[in-house]
Amino acid sequence: MTIPPLRLVLFLLLSGLLVWIAFDQVRDQLETARRERDGVQLEVTGLREAARISGEMLADRDVIDLQRTQELGHALNQNDDLRRAVDDGRQRLRLAATCSTATPAQTGAGRVADAGTPELTADARSDYFTLRSQLALSRQMILGLQDHVRRICLR
Repeated sequence: MTIPPLRLVLFLLLSGLLVWIAFDQVRDQLETARRERDGVQLEVTGLREAARISGEMLADRDVIDLQRTQELGHALNQNDDLRRAVDDGRQRLRLAATCSTATPAQTGAGRVADAGTPELTADARSDYFTLRSQLALSRQMILGLQDHVRRICLR
């Protein structure tokens, strides 16, 4: 059995066309895969850079937090030391105050030298040290936020 030449030529042409179509589809798939790979590699590079920047920002945040926490601890310790010194009588709080003169019925002469020394009451003294502690805390919080904005947000 012999195949007529026209059928053979048609068979070869049809086979070549099918191979060419299959090759074209494989080449298109290859190009699509390359584009996807390049896109994913670009995304990976971006994610690595974002992770690096985030790591640096977290490290900066930790440095700021450590510094401000240490400064706050120091300020609170100073406040406690002052409180103990005032309570023990080793130091006195200075006040900008005037003393009322004693009435003549109480002291007899009514001179300024007879007036009592200006001091805070026990309640006011406690409030004073509480305010000092809160002021130290607020100061460190504000300074910490300013550092955060300068060193992290404005990066």
